[in-house]
Amino acid sequence: MKLLVAAHASELVAFEDDIPGFERLLTGVGKIPAAYALTRALATGEYDEIIVVGTAGAIDDEVEGGIYDIAGAIQHDVKGLDGTFGEHVSLPTRVDTGVEGVVIATGDHFVDDAEAVRLIRGLGASLVDMETYALIWVAQQFEVPVQVLRAVSDRAQDGATELWDDVVERCSHELRAEFRTRYGV
Repeated sequence: MKLLVAAHASELVAFEDDIPGFERLLTGVGKIPAAYALTRALATGEYDEIIVVGTAGAIDDEVEGGIYDIAGAIQHDVKGLDGTFGEHVSLPTRVDTGVEGVVIATGDHFVDDAEAVRLIRGLGASLVDMETYALIWVAQQFEVPVQVLRAVSDRAQDGATELWDDVVERCSHELRAEFRTRYGV
């Protein structure tokens, strides 16, 4: 059995409730709800693979709309003991999925600001979201392979918050089409 994971119900609007071979998990938005929900699911169920779908803001000018595989995740809302931006006191700076793709920066706020984009881009990320780092980290703790697919919903600049509400359904349909191509269901 595989586990299909998304943070927000809107991100799964194009997905049927029952997909053969998959169970579905909505985590809630942000790192802590995502970590908690996935931990509970993995502690009580047996899964061969976790497939995370959802939206992300693009912070790299080279990244256009579309679906992106996530190779790794960093955190953009933490600082190390020495004050180093993007480093956590006790967690790894980066967690990887083992697939080719882009790096995403995860943090517990919706990035909607050009200055924040500039700082986060300096960490080497192409996209931003609010759950990926936590989901990859939890999957690693349970030794379950994880694949993350993110649809670009906005440019993480002024107005991105309002734009997300308007484009999330389109992103869900794009994700569903990609999911069908990859998994045949």
